[in-house]
Amino acid sequence: MKIKKTILLLIIGIFLLNSAFFVSKSLAQTGSYGLNETAGEVGAFKSQTGANYDNFLQTKAGQIIGTVLSFVGVLFLILMIYAGILWMTAQGNDSQVTKAKNLLINGIIGLIIVFAAYAITSFIGSEILQ
Repeated sequence: MKIKKTILLLIIGIFLLNSAFFVSKSLAQTGSYGLNETAGEVGAFKSQTGANYDNFLQTKAGQIIGTVLSFVGVLFLILMIYAGILWMTAQGNDSQVTKAKNLLINGIIGLIIVFAAYAITSFIGSEILQ
């Protein structure tokens, strides 16, 4: 019963935290608020139309990498929450505590490896493009 209550509270908490990100876009679409005219007066932007396919591959690769890293971050968060719940509900069971510790350590090591790989790839990519 206590685990069900904890899981329910966790789901409600996640829902409440995520509800802050569901912001209406209507205000952003209402108008320019005079910014286009001001930018045009100082020559801050060029008016161009059409698509630019010069860096299409790099843009798509960056979007894919960003999506994968977001997914890895979500998996890491879920793994940390699961390991924390496992540890807190161990009630003195040493094997369950050891399993939770191993999950925490392995999750952190995996996250470090993923971000190190991203940093190395980003560095090498920027050096090749220069």
